[in-house]
Amino acid sequence: MASIEEVRAGIALANDKASESLGALQQAHSSLEQAQGALLRVTEGSAQSDVSEANGLLAQAVSSIGEVQQAVQAAIQASEGVANRL
Repeated sequence: MASIEEVRAGIALANDKASESLGALQQAHSSLEQAQGALLRVTEGSAQSDVSEANGLLAQAVSSIGEVQQAVQAAIQASEGVANRL
């Protein structure tokens, strides 16, 4: 069985990796927002249903990344709470 210090170190490592992922998620969020904006600009006035679908899917992807970011942040906070109680 792992010692308390080993558990704390493992939690710290997990939180470091999770924090790294937040940067990547933010970059993806920003890139998708830019893609959505570009698509909206170049397809303005189009009546094709595929355009609307593509814009909706990009909006959904942006929203989903935001939800993932919140979940990762909550997981980091929860695991920090565990480490603090050890």
